[in-house]
Amino acid sequence: MSRAVLSLGSNLGDRHAYLRLAVDGLRDVLVAVSGVYETEPWGVRDQPDFLNAVCIVDDRGRDHWAWLRTAQALERAAGRVREQRWGPRTLDVDVVTVDGVRSDHPDLLLPHPGTPHRATVLVPWLEIDPDAEVPGHGRAADLLAALPPADRADVRPTDLSLRD
Repeated sequence: MSRAVLSLGSNLGDRHAYLRLAVDGLRDVLVAVSGVYETEPWGVRDQPDFLNAVCIVDDRGRDHWAWLRTAQALERAAGRVREQRWGPRTLDVDVVTVDGVRSDHPDLLLPHPGTPHRATVLVPWLEIDPDAEVPGHGRAADLLAALPPADRADVRPTDLSLRD
């Protein structure tokens, strides 16, 4: 069994449609999907706001490398072009955690190193898994509570849905 948490983000074009493309591509392994949140960009600030969501997926046949390949295939399907680190993108799919796996391989760091500091991941993840833990860092709820209030406030719920 390989249960993973994937973070989805989009800030170019039809942002909701790109998130939907990702969720549709995961439909056969989807356990849960959060609501959609709007967030300010991180890293490179001069770009459009993001729509973000988190999915929990499960597939006995996929290991952590297979989840990375799945994430990259979804990004390619959305026409993602990597021109600038942390720059605008049609779709970003990050492997946040894979149950029982720690990795320090430069192509796949697990858990995703930004997770403990990003309300854009923690807020939607806690919506669908209130007991979530970030391996080696602790409970996601405690990590979120430790962030500055402005970081938490920047994760704004929307009326958009990815649930069908």
